[in-house]
Amino acid sequence: MPEKRLRLIVGLGNPGKAYRQTRHNAGFILLDKLAETYTIEIERQKFKTLYGRGRIEDIETLLVKPQAYMNRSGPPVRQLADYLRISARDMLVIHDDIDLAFGRIKIKKKGGHGGHNGLRSLMDAFGSGEFTRLRIGIGRSEQPRSVTDHVLGEYSISETGHLDRIITSAQDAVVTILTRGITEAMNQFNDKHFSAVR
Repeated sequence: MPEKRLRLIVGLGNPGKAYRQTRHNAGFILLDKLAETYTIEIERQKFKTLYGRGRIEDIETLLVKPQAYMNRSGPPVRQLADYLRISARDMLVIHDDIDLAFGRIKIKKKGGHGGHNGLRSLMDAFGSGEFTRLRIGIGRSEQPRSVTDHVLGEYSISETGHLDRIITSAQDAVVTILTRGITEAMNQFNDKHFSAVR
């Protein structure tokens, strides 16, 4: 069983109402779901982050939303982690992934940034990629549009119909990581598709 030490769960996204329901804010969307389910108020402010502290099952957890834009999200998270003496090995980062099909989630123990600006900023700030990631697939656009327009665009009507199920499944994955460990979570969630959209 995982040790019951304080865990830092970081949802990546862009602050502001204009970005609230965009694909790039999948990390924020899942953090809001966790906060609602486990009655954790994400209202404290420090080092350009919004965060809340509470328990997910029996694990003491900090839910963190960087309030710098995505490509500058690393330094505020590092400052907060240092202040609370939380190491990267106790951090779970939730982010969107354009190379993962919509409807899929994937858990990784560590790795590179894969071109994701939020991960790149975190890796620069922490000096490594030694933290767990939960990737939420947003897929690539079927329309002739730029990557930026796709990730900063809102979910389509078709996608929105499946989003609640995907986010609920991703929440279950977070709980499994915290309570049963990353290996069990990977075995349970990595090869499944949580949407009928292909």
